[in-house]
Amino acid sequence: MTISTGPIRSIGVPREIKRDERRVALTPDAVRELRHLGTRVLIEAGAGIGAGMSDQAFAAAGAELVGREQAWDADLVVKVKEPQAEEFPLLRPDLVLFTYLHLAAYPRVGEALLAAGTTAIAYETVQLDDGSLPLLAPMSEIAGRLAAQVGARLLESPQGGRGVLIGGCTGVAPARVVVIGAGSVGWTAARLAAALDAEVLLLDLSPERLRRLEPLRQGRLIPLVSSRSLLERVVPTADLLIGAVLLPGDRAPTLVDEALVQQMRPGSVIVDVAIDQGGCIATSRETSHTDPVRTIHGVQHYAVGNMPGAVPFTATEALVSVTLPYIQAIASRGLVDAITARPELTSGLNTIGGAVCHPAVAKVLGLEARHPMACLP
Repeated sequence: MTISTGPIRSIGVPREIKRDERRVALTPDAVRELRHLGTRVLIEAGAGIGAGMSDQAFAAAGAELVGREQAWDADLVVKVKEPQAEEFPLLRPDLVLFTYLHLAAYPRVGEALLAAGTTAIAYETVQLDDGSLPLLAPMSEIAGRLAAQVGARLLESPQGGRGVLIGGCTGVAPARVVVIGAGSVGWTAARLAAALDAEVLLLDLSPERLRRLEPLRQGRLIPLVSSRSLLERVVPTADLLIGAVLLPGDRAPTLVDEALVQQMRPGSVIVDVAIDQGGCIATSRETSHTDPVRTIHGVQHYAVGNMPGAVPFTATEALVSVTLPYIQAIASRGLVDAITARPELTSGLNTIGGAVCHPAVAKVLGLEARHPMACLP
Protein backbone atom coordinates (compact mmCIF):
# COMPACT_ATOMS: atom_id res chain seq x y z
CA MET A 1 0.00 0.00 0.00
CA THR A 2 1.43 3.36 -1.05
CA ILE A 3 -1.16 6.01 -0.20
CA SER A 4 0.29 9.48 -0.43
CA THR A 5 0.06 11.46 2.80
CA GLY A 6 0.57 14.79 1.02
CA PRO A 7 -1.62 16.85 -1.34
CA ILE A 8 -3.06 15.11 -4.38
CA ARG A 9 -1.20 15.99 -7.58
CA SER A 10 -3.86 14.88 -10.06
CA ILE A 11 -7.57 14.02 -10.17
CA GLY A 12 -8.97 11.80 -12.91
CA VAL A 13 -12.56 11.70 -14.16
CA PRO A 14 -13.23 8.72 -16.43
CA ARG A 15 -16.26 8.56 -18.68
CA GLU A 16 -18.96 6.40 -17.06
CA ILE A 17 -19.40 3.13 -18.94
CA LYS A 18 -22.19 1.52 -16.93
CA ARG A 19 -25.18 0.96 -19.17
CA ASP A 20 -27.32 4.10 -19.57
CA GLU A 21 -25.20 6.12 -17.14
CA ARG A 22 -24.80 9.68 -18.42
CA ARG A 23 -23.75 11.53 -15.28
CA VAL A 24 -20.21 12.79 -14.78
CA ALA A 25 -18.29 13.20 -11.51
CA LEU A 26 -17.25 16.86 -11.94
CA THR A 27 -18.66 19.94 -13.62
CA PRO A 28 -16.61 22.64 -15.39
CA ASP A 29 -17.21 24.96 -12.41
CA ALA A 30 -15.85 22.28 -10.06
CA VAL A 31 -12.79 21.86 -12.28
CA ARG A 32 -12.11 25.58 -12.00
CA GLU A 33 -12.25 25.36 -8.20
CA LEU A 34 -9.83 22.42 -8.14
CA ARG A 35 -7.44 24.08 -10.56
CA HIS A 36 -7.34 27.01 -8.13
CA LEU A 37 -5.70 24.58 -5.68
CA GLY A 38 -3.02 23.82 -8.25
CA THR A 39 -4.30 20.27 -8.82
CA ARG A 40 -4.25 18.82 -12.33
CA VAL A 41 -7.68 17.60 -13.47
CA LEU A 42 -7.68 14.90 -16.14
CA ILE A 43 -11.07 14.49 -17.82
CA GLU A 44 -11.61 11.62 -20.24
CA ALA A 45 -12.76 13.10 -23.54
CA GLY A 46 -16.53 12.86 -23.85
CA ALA A 47 -17.10 12.23 -20.13
CA GLY A 48 -19.61 15.07 -19.75
CA ILE A 49 -21.45 14.88 -23.06
CA GLY A 50 -24.37 12.87 -21.67
CA ALA A 51 -24.91 15.45 -18.93
CA GLY A 52 -24.81 18.35 -21.38
CA MET A 53 -21.24 19.39 -20.47
CA SER A 54 -18.91 19.67 -23.44
CA ASP A 55 -15.21 18.92 -23.72
CA GLN A 56 -14.71 22.56 -24.65
CA ALA A 57 -16.31 23.72 -21.40
CA PHE A 58 -14.05 21.44 -19.36
CA ALA A 59 -10.96 22.57 -21.29
CA ALA A 60 -11.89 26.23 -20.80
CA ALA A 61 -12.13 25.55 -17.04
CA GLY A 62 -8.56 24.22 -17.04
CA ALA A 63 -9.05 20.47 -17.39
CA GLU A 64 -6.76 18.32 -19.52
CA LEU A 65 -8.71 16.15 -21.97
CA VAL A 66 -7.18 12.66 -21.96
CA GLY A 67 -7.89 9.02 -22.80
CA ARG A 68 -9.42 6.51 -20.43
CA GLU A 69 -6.18 5.02 -19.09
CA GLN A 70 -4.70 8.46 -18.43
CA ALA A 71 -7.80 9.46 -16.46
CA TRP A 72 -7.45 6.32 -14.34
CA ASP A 73 -3.72 6.98 -13.85
CA ALA A 74 -4.42 9.97 -11.58
CA ASP A 75 -3.73 9.92 -7.83
CA LEU A 76 -7.44 10.38 -7.06
CA VAL A 77 -10.17 9.09 -9.39
CA VAL A 78 -13.68 10.44 -8.88
CA LYS A 79 -16.61 8.71 -10.55
CA VAL A 80 -20.36 8.37 -10.28
CA LYS A 81 -20.86 4.59 -10.40
CA GLU A 82 -18.88 1.57 -9.27
CA PRO A 83 -16.08 0.31 -11.56
CA GLN A 84 -17.29 -2.05 -14.26
CA ALA A 85 -15.54 -5.35 -15.06
CA GLU A 86 -13.54 -3.87 -17.93
CA GLU A 87 -12.21 -1.20 -15.55
CA PHE A 88 -10.96 -3.70 -12.95
CA PRO A 89 -7.49 -3.96 -14.59
CA LEU A 90 -7.10 -0.19 -14.07
CA LEU A 91 -7.38 -0.47 -10.29
CA ARG A 92 -4.07 -0.33 -8.40
CA PRO A 93 -2.63 -0.10 -4.86
CA ASP A 94 -1.70 3.60 -4.92
CA LEU A 95 -5.10 4.73 -6.22
CA VAL A 96 -7.74 6.52 -4.16
CA LEU A 97 -11.19 5.97 -5.69
CA PHE A 98 -14.15 8.15 -4.66
CA THR A 99 -17.55 7.11 -6.06
CA TYR A 100 -20.82 5.31 -5.35
CA LEU A 101 -19.84 1.68 -4.74
CA HIS A 102 -22.88 -0.17 -3.29
CA LEU A 103 -20.69 -3.21 -2.63
CA ALA A 104 -23.55 -5.07 -0.94
CA ALA A 105 -25.25 -5.27 -4.34
CA TYR A 106 -22.03 -5.65 -6.34
CA PRO A 107 -19.71 -7.99 -4.38
CA ARG A 108 -17.55 -8.65 -7.47
CA VAL A 109 -16.54 -5.00 -7.37
CA GLY A 110 -15.53 -5.40 -3.75
CA GLU A 111 -13.44 -8.45 -4.64
CA ALA A 112 -11.70 -6.50 -7.42
CA LEU A 113 -10.93 -3.57 -5.12
CA LEU A 114 -9.47 -5.91 -2.52
CA ALA A 115 -7.40 -7.80 -5.07
CA ALA A 116 -5.96 -4.54 -6.42
CA GLY A 117 -5.32 -3.05 -2.97
CA THR A 118 -7.23 0.11 -3.93
CA THR A 119 -8.34 2.64 -1.33
CA ALA A 120 -12.04 3.05 -2.09
CA ILE A 121 -14.31 5.65 -0.51
CA ALA A 122 -18.04 5.17 -1.09
CA TYR A 123 -20.21 8.26 -1.33
CA GLU A 124 -23.16 6.33 0.09
CA THR A 125 -21.49 5.39 3.39
CA VAL A 126 -20.05 8.80 4.31
CA GLN A 127 -22.11 9.45 7.44
CA LEU A 128 -22.35 12.43 9.80
CA ASP A 129 -22.72 12.09 13.57
CA ASP A 130 -26.47 12.64 13.31
CA GLY A 131 -26.78 9.59 11.05
CA SER A 132 -27.38 11.57 7.85
CA LEU A 133 -25.70 10.62 4.58
CA PRO A 134 -24.65 13.93 2.96
CA LEU A 135 -23.34 12.49 -0.31
CA LEU A 136 -26.32 10.20 -0.84
CA ALA A 137 -28.99 12.77 0.08
CA PRO A 138 -29.30 14.62 -3.27
CA MET A 139 -29.50 11.38 -5.27
CA SER A 140 -32.03 10.03 -2.79
CA GLU A 141 -34.17 13.12 -3.29
CA ILE A 142 -33.99 12.76 -7.06
CA ALA A 143 -34.73 9.02 -6.89
CA GLY A 144 -37.72 9.68 -4.64
CA ARG A 145 -39.16 12.23 -7.04
CA LEU A 146 -38.59 9.89 -9.96
CA ALA A 147 -40.18 6.97 -8.10
CA ALA A 148 -43.48 8.80 -7.78
CA GLN A 149 -43.22 10.23 -11.31
CA VAL A 150 -42.36 6.88 -12.95
CA GLY A 151 -44.93 5.00 -10.88
CA ALA A 152 -47.70 7.39 -11.88
CA ARG A 153 -46.83 6.91 -15.55
CA LEU A 154 -46.65 3.11 -15.34
CA LEU A 155 -50.17 2.99 -13.91
CA GLU A 156 -51.45 4.20 -17.28
CA SER A 157 -52.97 1.50 -19.51
CA PRO A 158 -50.69 2.15 -22.54
CA GLN A 159 -47.74 1.45 -20.19
CA GLY A 160 -49.29 -1.84 -19.02
CA GLY A 161 -50.81 -0.44 -15.84
CA ARG A 162 -54.25 -0.69 -14.25
CA GLY A 163 -55.43 2.46 -15.98
CA VAL A 164 -55.52 4.40 -12.73
CA LEU A 165 -54.89 8.15 -12.55
CA ILE A 166 -52.69 8.62 -9.52
CA GLY A 167 -54.71 11.54 -8.16
CA GLY A 168 -58.13 10.30 -9.26
CA CYS A 169 -60.68 12.96 -10.20
CA THR A 170 -63.94 14.39 -8.92
CA GLY A 171 -66.09 11.52 -7.71
CA VAL A 172 -63.39 8.87 -8.32
CA ALA A 173 -60.95 7.62 -5.69
CA PRO A 174 -57.24 8.30 -6.22
CA ALA A 175 -54.58 5.62 -6.43
CA ARG A 176 -53.25 4.12 -3.22
CA VAL A 177 -49.48 4.53 -2.92
CA VAL A 178 -47.64 2.53 -0.26
CA VAL A 179 -44.10 3.73 0.52
CA ILE A 180 -41.86 1.52 2.65
CA GLY A 181 -39.21 3.60 4.40
CA ALA A 182 -39.43 7.25 5.50
CA GLY A 183 -35.83 8.23 4.79
CA SER A 184 -34.90 10.77 2.16
CA VAL A 185 -36.10 8.62 -0.77
CA GLY A 186 -39.34 7.51 0.87
CA TRP A 187 -40.30 10.89 2.27
CA THR A 188 -39.65 12.63 -1.04
CA ALA A 189 -41.63 10.00 -2.98
CA ALA A 190 -44.51 10.14 -0.50
CA ARG A 191 -44.61 13.94 -0.50
CA LEU A 192 -44.71 14.14 -4.30
CA ALA A 193 -47.35 11.40 -4.59
CA ALA A 194 -49.46 13.25 -2.02
CA ALA A 195 -49.01 16.48 -3.97
CA LEU A 196 -50.47 14.61 -6.96
CA ASP A 197 -53.50 13.89 -4.74
CA ALA A 198 -52.79 10.18 -4.28
CA GLU A 199 -53.72 8.41 -1.04
CA VAL A 200 -50.29 7.70 0.48
CA LEU A 201 -49.39 5.32 3.28
CA LEU A 202 -45.84 6.02 4.49
CA LEU A 203 -44.43 3.13 6.54
CA ASP A 204 -41.36 3.26 8.77
CA LEU A 205 -40.12 1.35 11.81
CA SER A 206 -39.19 4.55 13.65
CA PRO A 207 -42.02 6.43 15.40
CA GLU A 208 -39.51 9.21 16.10
CA ARG A 209 -38.78 9.64 12.40
CA LEU A 210 -42.49 9.78 11.57
CA ARG A 211 -43.08 12.24 14.40
CA ARG A 212 -40.39 14.57 13.03
CA LEU A 213 -42.06 14.49 9.61
CA GLU A 214 -45.58 15.10 10.98
CA PRO A 215 -45.44 18.94 10.82
CA LEU A 216 -44.48 18.69 7.13
CA ARG A 217 -47.30 16.33 6.19
CA GLN A 218 -49.81 17.52 3.59
CA GLY A 219 -52.63 16.02 1.52
CA ARG A 220 -53.75 12.41 1.90
CA LEU A 221 -50.47 11.28 3.46
CA ILE A 222 -50.79 8.88 6.40
CA PRO A 223 -47.62 7.94 8.34
CA LEU A 224 -47.77 4.48 9.93
CA VAL A 225 -45.36 2.51 12.12
CA SER A 226 -44.44 -0.49 10.02
CA SER A 227 -44.83 -4.13 11.01
CA ARG A 228 -45.05 -7.46 9.22
CA SER A 229 -48.81 -7.60 9.83
CA LEU A 230 -49.32 -4.10 8.47
CA LEU A 231 -47.36 -4.93 5.31
CA GLU A 232 -49.49 -8.02 4.79
CA ARG A 233 -52.62 -5.88 5.01
CA VAL A 234 -51.66 -2.90 2.89
CA VAL A 235 -49.34 -4.24 0.15
CA PRO A 236 -52.14 -6.15 -1.67
CA THR A 237 -54.22 -2.94 -1.73
CA ALA A 238 -51.46 -0.80 -3.30
CA ASP A 239 -51.76 0.51 -6.83
CA LEU A 240 -48.15 1.70 -6.51
CA LEU A 241 -45.64 0.20 -4.07
CA ILE A 242 -42.36 2.06 -3.56
CA GLY A 243 -39.49 0.31 -1.76
CA ALA A 244 -37.22 2.91 -0.15
CA VAL A 245 -35.33 1.08 2.60
CA LEU A 246 -31.64 1.74 3.25
CA LEU A 247 -29.11 0.27 5.66
CA PRO A 248 -25.84 2.17 4.97
CA GLY A 249 -23.34 -0.19 3.38
CA ASP A 250 -25.47 -3.27 4.05
CA ARG A 251 -27.81 -5.24 1.85
CA ALA A 252 -31.41 -4.02 1.95
CA PRO A 253 -33.73 -6.33 3.90
CA THR A 254 -36.38 -8.20 1.92
CA LEU A 255 -39.61 -6.82 3.37
CA VAL A 256 -42.13 -7.94 0.72
CA ASP A 257 -42.00 -11.62 -0.18
CA GLU A 258 -43.16 -13.22 -3.42
CA ALA A 259 -46.43 -14.46 -1.93
CA LEU A 260 -47.35 -10.88 -1.04
CA VAL A 261 -46.52 -9.66 -4.56
CA GLN A 262 -48.83 -12.37 -5.93
CA GLN A 263 -51.69 -10.84 -3.95
CA MET A 264 -51.31 -7.46 -5.67
CA ARG A 265 -53.80 -6.62 -8.42
CA PRO A 266 -52.81 -7.11 -12.08
CA GLY A 267 -51.43 -3.89 -13.51
CA SER A 268 -50.17 -2.65 -10.15
CA VAL A 269 -46.68 -1.17 -10.06
CA ILE A 270 -43.62 -1.72 -7.87
CA VAL A 271 -40.72 0.77 -7.90
CA ASP A 272 -37.84 -0.72 -5.89
CA VAL A 273 -35.44 2.15 -5.28
CA ALA A 274 -33.49 -0.07 -2.85
CA ILE A 275 -32.25 -2.17 -5.78
CA ASP A 276 -28.85 -0.42 -5.50
CA GLN A 277 -28.46 -2.33 -2.24
CA GLY A 278 -30.01 -5.56 -3.51
CA GLY A 279 -33.69 -4.53 -3.35
CA CYS A 280 -36.34 -4.84 -0.63
CA ILE A 281 -38.94 -6.66 -2.78
CA ALA A 282 -38.30 -10.38 -3.23
CA THR A 283 -39.24 -10.36 -6.92
CA SER A 284 -37.13 -7.33 -7.92
CA ARG A 285 -34.21 -7.77 -10.29
CA GLU A 286 -32.06 -4.86 -11.45
CA THR A 287 -33.15 -3.33 -14.76
CA SER A 288 -31.85 -0.51 -16.95
CA HIS A 289 -33.18 2.76 -18.33
CA THR A 290 -33.49 1.27 -21.82
CA ASP A 291 -35.32 -1.82 -20.52
CA PRO A 292 -36.70 -0.67 -17.18
CA VAL A 293 -39.75 -2.85 -16.50
CA ARG A 294 -40.25 -6.57 -15.84
CA THR A 295 -43.74 -7.94 -15.26
CA ILE A 296 -43.94 -10.67 -12.61
CA HIS A 297 -47.25 -12.15 -11.38
CA GLY A 298 -49.01 -9.43 -13.38
CA VAL A 299 -47.24 -6.66 -11.45
CA GLN A 300 -44.89 -4.24 -13.21
CA HIS A 301 -41.47 -4.02 -11.51
CA TYR A 302 -39.31 -0.95 -12.11
CA ALA A 303 -35.88 -1.54 -10.55
CA VAL A 304 -33.36 0.63 -12.37
CA GLY A 305 -30.09 0.66 -10.45
CA ASN A 306 -29.10 4.22 -11.32
CA MET A 307 -32.42 6.06 -11.36
CA PRO A 308 -30.92 9.59 -11.18
CA GLY A 309 -29.09 8.77 -14.42
CA ALA A 310 -32.39 9.51 -16.17
CA VAL A 311 -31.86 13.21 -15.43
CA PRO A 312 -28.07 13.49 -15.79
CA PHE A 313 -27.76 17.28 -15.91
CA THR A 314 -29.76 17.83 -12.73
CA ALA A 315 -28.19 14.81 -11.02
CA THR A 316 -24.63 15.82 -11.90
CA GLU A 317 -25.08 19.36 -10.61
CA ALA A 318 -26.70 18.06 -7.40
CA LEU A 319 -24.02 15.41 -6.83
CA VAL A 320 -21.05 17.71 -7.38
CA SER A 321 -22.55 20.34 -5.07
CA VAL A 322 -22.05 17.95 -2.15
CA THR A 323 -18.97 15.97 -3.20
CA LEU A 324 -16.78 18.93 -4.18
CA PRO A 325 -15.89 20.05 -0.63
CA TYR A 326 -14.67 16.52 0.14
CA ILE A 327 -12.73 16.31 -3.11
CA GLN A 328 -11.14 19.67 -2.35
CA ALA A 329 -10.19 18.51 1.15
CA ILE A 330 -8.53 15.33 -0.17
CA ALA A 331 -6.83 17.21 -3.02
CA SER A 332 -5.38 19.97 -0.85
CA ARG A 333 -4.51 17.99 2.28
CA GLY A 334 -4.11 14.37 1.21
CA LEU A 335 -6.43 11.60 2.37
CA VAL A 336 -5.10 11.17 5.91
CA ASP A 337 -5.28 14.86 6.82
CA ALA A 338 -8.64 15.22 5.03
CA ILE A 339 -10.05 12.52 7.32
CA THR A 340 -8.78 14.48 10.32
CA ALA A 341 -10.53 17.61 9.04
CA ARG A 342 -13.67 15.75 7.97
CA PRO A 343 -13.96 12.66 10.19
CA GLU A 344 -17.14 11.50 8.45
CA LEU A 345 -14.88 10.35 5.60
CA THR A 346 -13.83 7.50 7.91
CA SER A 347 -17.22 5.85 7.47
CA GLY A 348 -16.85 6.28 3.71
CA LEU A 349 -13.74 4.12 3.59
CA ASN A 350 -14.77 0.69 2.31
CA THR A 351 -11.44 -0.87 1.29
CA ILE A 352 -7.79 -0.01 1.97
CA GLY A 353 -4.77 -2.03 0.88
CA GLY A 354 -6.64 -5.30 0.49
CA ALA A 355 -8.63 -4.95 3.72
CA VAL A 356 -12.33 -4.19 4.23
CA CYS A 357 -12.86 -1.35 6.67
CA HIS A 358 -16.64 -0.90 6.77
CA PRO A 359 -18.46 -3.37 9.07
CA ALA A 360 -21.62 -3.69 6.97
CA VAL A 361 -19.64 -4.21 3.75
CA ALA A 362 -17.41 -6.77 5.48
CA LYS A 363 -20.47 -8.71 6.63
CA VAL A 364 -21.89 -8.84 3.12
CA LEU A 365 -18.55 -9.95 1.66
CA GLY A 366 -18.09 -12.53 4.41
CA LEU A 367 -14.85 -10.97 5.64
CA GLU A 368 -13.54 -9.47 8.85
CA ALA A 369 -13.59 -5.70 9.05
CA ARG A 370 -10.49 -3.74 10.08
CA HIS A 371 -10.67 -0.26 11.56
CA PRO A 372 -9.86 2.30 8.83
CA MET A 373 -7.30 4.13 10.92
CA ALA A 374 -5.37 0.89 11.40
CA CYS A 375 -5.06 0.57 7.63
CA LEU A 376 -3.93 4.10 6.84
CA PRO A 377 -0.24 5.12 6.94
